[in-house]
Amino acid sequence: MPAPEAATLQRWRQDIQFQATLCDQPLVFRTTWGIFSPEAIDDGTQLLLTLMDVRPTDDCLDIGCGYGPIGMTLAKLAPQGQTLMVDKDFMAVEYANKNCQANGISNARAMLSNGLQHIPADARFDIIVSNLPAKASKEQHYLFLYDSLKHLKPGGRFYVVTINGLREFMARTLKEVFGNYDKLKQGKVYTVAVAEKH
Repeated sequence: MPAPEAATLQRWRQDIQFQATLCDQPLVFRTTWGIFSPEAIDDGTQLLLTLMDVRPTDDCLDIGCGYGPIGMTLAKLAPQGQTLMVDKDFMAVEYANKNCQANGISNARAMLSNGLQHIPADARFDIIVSNLPAKASKEQHYLFLYDSLKHLKPGGRFYVVTINGLREFMARTLKEVFGNYDKLKQGKVYTVAVAEKH
């Protein structure tokens, strides 16, 4: 590939902007290269959002929020609750907070955290959700699940979307950690599952 011209490099440094309607909520997004799926909402996120049951008062946590599409949608669907978004990438957190501001979402915020490691110890949620990165290690997945169980309110739900290659591991692990597992949908590429804290 020939070296890009200065004008092309300058264009690449500018924010990427697009609009999307998620769960009937029209949203605008600004993103940048280096954050997951910067030009459009990925298929796993879209599938996950269509299968979640969110009440207006739910307190929600989005693990690995990226630039915010899941957390922002949850905040819109649960206007009387609070939504916390976490990511270990400082650019993702910066853009998620900017996107909340641009969309007038005042009941959601993003913060830096490695999984749930940096959120307040006493924080409790009705819904915890993650578009789990396929590249995360088995140890990291276990930490996500055990920490999520601890931070869920009784009756709270953990929703997850994974690539199909991880679906059997996730079924086994959710049963092990939560004592239950429900596969909501298996598509060509992604599987969405839920577990409940009893």
